[in-house]
Amino acid sequence: MGAREGARVLGPSTTNVSMTRFDDIRLLRTRYLRGPNLWTYRPVLEVWLDLGRLEDFPSNLIPGFTDRLTALLPALIEHHCGVGERGGFIQRLNEGTWAGHVLEHVVIELLNLAGMPTGFGQTRSTSTHAVYRMVFRARDEQVARAALAEGHRLLMAAINDTPFDAAEVQRAVDAVKAKVEDCYLGPSTACIVGAATDRGIPHLRLNSGNLVQLGYGAAQQRIWTAETDHTSAIGESIASDKELTKSLLLSCGVPVPEGQVVESAEAAWDAAEDIGLPVVVKPSDANHGRGVSLELTTREEVMAAFDVAEPEGSDVMVERFVRGHEHRLLVVGGQVVAAARGDVITVTGDGICTVATLIDSQLNSDPRRGAEEEFPLDVIDLATDAKLQLELKRQGFDGLSVPVKGQVVTIQRNGNLSVDCTDQVHPDVAHAAVLAARIVGLDIAGIDLVAEDISRPLAAQRGAIVEVNAGPGLLMHLKPAVGSPRPVGRAICDHLFPDADGAELAGRIPVVGVAGSQDTAVLARLVAWLTGLGGRHTGLACADGLFLERRRVDARPSAHWEAGHRLLVNRAVEAVVIENGAASILRDGLAYDRCQVGIVTDLDGAESLAEFDVSESDQMVKVLRTQVDVVLPEGTAVLNAADPRVAGLAPLCDGAVILYASDAQAEALLPHREAGGKAVLIRQDRVVLANGSSESFLPGLGRLTVWRASHGGVSLDVLLAAVAAGWALGIPLNLIGAGAEAFESDLQAALASLQLSQSVPSAEPQLA
Repeated sequence: MGAREGARVLGPSTTNVSMTRFDDIRLLRTRYLRGPNLWTYRPVLEVWLDLGRLEDFPSNLIPGFTDRLTALLPALIEHHCGVGERGGFIQRLNEGTWAGHVLEHVVIELLNLAGMPTGFGQTRSTSTHAVYRMVFRARDEQVARAALAEGHRLLMAAINDTPFDAAEVQRAVDAVKAKVEDCYLGPSTACIVGAATDRGIPHLRLNSGNLVQLGYGAAQQRIWTAETDHTSAIGESIASDKELTKSLLLSCGVPVPEGQVVESAEAAWDAAEDIGLPVVVKPSDANHGRGVSLELTTREEVMAAFDVAEPEGSDVMVERFVRGHEHRLLVVGGQVVAAARGDVITVTGDGICTVATLIDSQLNSDPRRGAEEEFPLDVIDLATDAKLQLELKRQGFDGLSVPVKGQVVTIQRNGNLSVDCTDQVHPDVAHAAVLAARIVGLDIAGIDLVAEDISRPLAAQRGAIVEVNAGPGLLMHLKPAVGSPRPVGRAICDHLFPDADGAELAGRIPVVGVAGSQDTAVLARLVAWLTGLGGRHTGLACADGLFLERRRVDARPSAHWEAGHRLLVNRAVEAVVIENGAASILRDGLAYDRCQVGIVTDLDGAESLAEFDVSESDQMVKVLRTQVDVVLPEGTAVLNAADPRVAGLAPLCDGAVILYASDAQAEALLPHREAGGKAVLIRQDRVVLANGSSESFLPGLGRLTVWRASHGGVSLDVLLAAVAAGWALGIPLNLIGAGAEAFESDLQAALASLQLSQSVPSAEPQLA
């Protein structure tokens, strides 16, 4: 986290500001940078602030401000700031720092308190007096905007000493937390995305819910909570029909409880007598234990249970009661990766409190219980839970009953899968669970079974599988009330992206980024042309439009984030080339997290970036270095050696570097080649590929004088950069040379040629 740049001596104030009221800090504009940007690899919210008169009153010149602020947010003591140690930010407050920097820390702390921790923020002055740019890490734009609004309100209250107490702070935190719950991924989806991130697999959120794309283009897989591209729709339908599921499992030798579908309470009792007491009554297609009543032994209990189950599903089933504990086994890709056991939930009477009071004091007070998805245990609501009311009635109680001291009252018999038992699962039990998932047709399934001891085979204890669930919840395995969390997100990620050969690029396709201002559109087109010749279905987003292969699908200028995003979600695309102007990087960030090849051509164009407070080419280094920063360790940066500042970006690259220059004596080339680096240059009127001290002519491409006569719209620098990119992508060298020779430099001529070729009748039938 950074404060204002530039030295300024702050001393005791001689101005009486004890009664001064400062106007609000003006938020001039906010912009969500959705991809890597000049601040960081991650999305951030960038805010332009006008401090107004507060520019003349840093924190140490506002009486009592630091004490008021730290009283409202005591955890600010944990912020290291630029000092690099605990209490660093408090030190800055006492020495004197500006309100924009303080707002940065306030917003970050509100995000921390709301359960969306972040540690990145920066505040920098601009060329305009009292105007600053403040940024902070933000996984979701709406959450970030909510935190900014609440932080702004809190900060101004602390500055002006207006009423704002602990309750107001909590309301601010709750407002941010509400946005987190509304906008951020659910815990099951988030754990899979987190596992993908750990493996270096990019992700794109495709809607406001939990539909997420892992990987780019043709290498992608999609998830929706615990459902994937491999999850069968037929399998999901079978799993939702519990009677059909049971019949299929039974036919394949999987132990299941006998049962019948019934249409009335009377029929439920008749079925119970046929099956034999005790029985279970449950909906045929509900989830999460809703409407399920266990161990029913009387006509009254069975008929009442029918009335509880009927509203929860399309049909009601009566089954043999299987004695034992409820278990949930998570099957992923043909393996049991986690298991949880449910325990009977009870309260113990004290002779004074009612059952309802005991539930609140002994159960709902548990910090692991809550209404949101992040809590492993649900809040128990006696007033709305008909199943609980029936359970109490069976024991002769209701909510107002007062159990005697020491009397144990059962509250829930199922649905409390909170004890991890993964390491106890018997191989025969695991085999039955995997077989059940395979029979139903699910790649990911939650197998509910009942057994007295999960470490023994089911047949030996008359255990049975009672349900197979599609899209199972993962929270019980991520946050068990008892036992160790299980890495179920990683198991699902590895199922989607097998890593048997140790490849590091799971989920990735070649991405080429082109940054600069000189002829970058034609450069991007030439690179896309060569990539397509290399055998990959290539997408291109540049100032000349949006292209799939050679077909232009959108004629609007497409050198921006949205166009790049359109290519990355396209399942047909096997490689993409994206032009990134400086304005696009400053406005939105890059459309991709990392790239295989990053090209920087020049540092020109600052004169058109006044709205971003950029006016000199030297400032462009910080902007366009973003393209080099995101090159993969397995990738390559292609840099123009004719500009020492561009060539100077080489140390920022995690991967290899290829320099190019039409002047073979360019200053940056010699040390680069002496270190064994690659370069593309010109000698004897031909393109030369240099690898350390060795040189060779590019095959397939002859004299450049002849080539330029037929490619007037392509400069030699563009040609060299494109050749370097093709070389970095592993395209055969003779194909690069031939492709450069065949490239149609004039866009309109290229489009006309394509239309002509498509209009020529084919002698062979065409597939639709």
